[in-house]
Amino acid sequence: MKKIFFISILSSFVCSNIKAQNDIDAMRYSQITFGGTARFASMAGSMGALGGDISTLTFNPAGIGIFRKTELSLTPSIFSQTTNSEYLNTNSQDRKLNFNFGHIGLVATIPLKENNNGWENVNFGLTYNRTNNFHNRIYTEGYNKTSSLLDSYVASANGHPDTDFDQFSTGLAWETFLINPDTNGTNIYNHVIKNYGELQRKSVLTKGSMYETDISFGGNYKSKLFVGGSIGFVRTRYVEESLYEEIDEKDTIAGFKSFALSNDLTTTGKGVNLKLGIIVKPADWLRVGFAAHTPSSITMKDEYNSSMKSDLDGGVRYEKKSEQGIFDYNITTPYRLIGSVGFIINKIALINAEYEHVDYSYAQLYSRPNVFSEVNTSIRKKYTNTNNIRLGGEIRLDPFAIRVGYALYGSPFKFGENKDASRTSYTAGLGYRSDNYFIDFAYVLTKYTEYGYLYDPQIVNSTYRNQYSNSSFMLTMGVRF
Repeated sequence: MKKIFFISILSSFVCSNIKAQNDIDAMRYSQITFGGTARFASMAGSMGALGGDISTLTFNPAGIGIFRKTELSLTPSIFSQTTNSEYLNTNSQDRKLNFNFGHIGLVATIPLKENNNGWENVNFGLTYNRTNNFHNRIYTEGYNKTSSLLDSYVASANGHPDTDFDQFSTGLAWETFLINPDTNGTNIYNHVIKNYGELQRKSVLTKGSMYETDISFGGNYKSKLFVGGSIGFVRTRYVEESLYEEIDEKDTIAGFKSFALSNDLTTTGKGVNLKLGIIVKPADWLRVGFAAHTPSSITMKDEYNSSMKSDLDGGVRYEKKSEQGIFDYNITTPYRLIGSVGFIINKIALINAEYEHVDYSYAQLYSRPNVFSEVNTSIRKKYTNTNNIRLGGEIRLDPFAIRVGYALYGSPFKFGENKDASRTSYTAGLGYRSDNYFIDFAYVLTKYTEYGYLYDPQIVNSTYRNQYSNSSFMLTMGVRF
């Protein structure tokens, strides 16, 4: 299974120029996961036609119409990410643990009198659902006998005076004497690694999350038609701390010992979207649902800085730090269309199948003045629409329930090594329910793979492969009244 999640094939360019907003940002904030309650997650987020769970308000707000009682719930969660990285025939591994609250929700039910033209109740909901978890650690290393990150700096510098160098990348290498003037001409440069074979090492720590607060309203018409709508308020925080090093560990490169490039990035954002949904109950055993999500319009703010250290022969060391960079821009995420069908079997079993359509080429970045024309062209060329499938089932053994689920998310890439990428989730859970309270547990295992480059693919001739495996343990506690 190859990669769909968060980062594209060129994700490692952040290593060489962290301040450049690009299609990676659009992808990171456009892909969402099925967080929420343990019951919802244990069915792989596939409840769009069944409703009756607070988390459905984030996906199909018509699910709010199913509620007959007021309900309040809370879901703490433990998230564990393990990443295995392979680069230049070297395998590495790193992992990260995160505790969070993935869901808080309240639905209030207001019964209506019998003379309301068939409307039996109206419901209001307020929910918080975590839709993305950015916590991860990645460690990659390998001996490179054919190239260096410094090659990309020299390529960028050639033809330009040093006053034009980017202070977050090439300028740092210039100030730390890793690239120098070449005697063959003006504005021609070389670097200190005269022959290759250096150890290349990169470690990345990411933190943060993306979540939605949804204000929802819906109703129940003759227990045959359920409608609902939500206003979603998106908030996101993404933190990345990366360290890239090249080291002459075998002492085979004259005049050079090592250099290290550190990048720090913090992105915060606020946005809004709208959702509309409908559930039809043509028979007691059948429900059909449909939901449409508008694109989210998110105002983003990047704060970033870089620093570089060099260690040359003879004990000569240099260090240079960039200024603190700040950049404001906007991201528009893709629209979503979700169709669902649910089956209720003798009131002891539930099955839901769900199809989701997302066109990632619709995403775009914008600023004033707008500097993203090329980036948006790249998004349209690089990404495509995806077909996502979620399946979930529940068996009721009152007062207990057993649940399982499966989700397959298609690749958003049109071409490249990640063209056939996909993300797969396997889910399971248990529940206990009484008239006044409930407790649910869920386990979610998600696996995916990404291929990418540590720097310019025209220079480095080897990709890395990162295999991700993350586990979520979720416990929901709720009351009904």
